[in-house]
Amino acid sequence: MTSLNIDMKKHLSRSAFLGALMLLTVSAWAQKFAYIDSDYVLLHMQEYADAQKELNQMSIDWQAEIEEKLAAVDRLETAYRAERILLTPEMRAKREEEIEAKRAEAKALQKEKFGVEGELFRQRQELIQPIQDKIFEELKDLANNSQYMVIFDKSNQSNMLYTNPKYDVSDKLIKALGYVPGETIENEEEKGDGGLVGKAKDAVDKGKDAVQGGINQGRDAVRGAVTPGTSRPKQ
Repeated sequence: MTSLNIDMKKHLSRSAFLGALMLLTVSAWAQKFAYIDSDYVLLHMQEYADAQKELNQMSIDWQAEIEEKLAAVDRLETAYRAERILLTPEMRAKREEEIEAKRAEAKALQKEKFGVEGELFRQRQELIQPIQDKIFEELKDLANNSQYMVIFDKSNQSNMLYTNPKYDVSDKLIKALGYVPGETIENEEEKGDGGLVGKAKDAVDKGKDAVQGGINQGRDAVRGAVTPGTSRPKQ
């Protein structure tokens, strides 16, 4: 075989490799991408609005129950402080145990409702998961029919710094779900700090803060607690 033939084969092999690489590059660029705004999509779904309203009301009711228990502890503690000097050591110990038990009961309820994987978490999973599954199934169909390789979500603190509206398929998804784009569900009664949403957010924030930081932070311990500015009563 002559050196010319060998050089020709090398050139053809190199050309074939470069051609294949170009095809792969073109193919990669040809892949279709899109994105949705899931927050915007959810605003169109009545079942999501109903689920969120139910979760909000649960949070408010639970926090009200917890605050009532804490108020009862406050009343017991106030009465104990007023009467402490008149009580025997045995009576003091009994009253202190009662107050601590009531406080522990409130703390346990707070953790049960608002703690990690608590009742609020489980209820949210139960109510919201079917809605998420419904959206996911429609997204799969949309991706398959339009041959999208990936559909991103610009909501939920995503890292998408810029999105071209040309590739936003939120309205397509909304139509596939059976809703009309732009016809969002709004409840005037739930708006604002005094509405259901505001009250629920306040309840959840209080619940989570109390679970993480402990209930009644900054209060004096019941055992030996005295009013500021007074001397400690003798036993």
